[in-house]
Amino acid sequence: MSRAKRGFKARRRRKKILGLAKGYRGSRKNRFKTSVHVVKRALAFAYRDRRVRKREFRRLWIVRINAAARSNGLRYSEFINGLKKASINLDRSVLADIAINDPKGFSDIVGQAKAALS
Repeated sequence: MSRAKRGFKARRRRKKILGLAKGYRGSRKNRFKTSVHVVKRALAFAYRDRRVRKREFRRLWIVRINAAARSNGLRYSEFINGLKKASINLDRSVLADIAINDPKGFSDIVGQAKAALS
């Protein structure tokens, strides 16, 4: 009986891992055992950080909106409350973009929020 080598399947499995490890430094890119470890870790970090990125962007938007609202005489929480009462449905990413690129337009929105609070 002839000997069965596991060439194709094993090579395909190794090539997949080493392809994911492309660009890593040192022996991490060409040693299979090492690259299995670092690729698993990298994929875990990528999964986690796709969620963290959403949190960090929301925090950044809130900081920008707060700074712009305070320069117009309102705190962030008061501003958001005023928007809800005035039924202005703009999300935080849009508000932060307006605060940076169109300060006059943002001050108009703050004026509407102030009017709704009174």
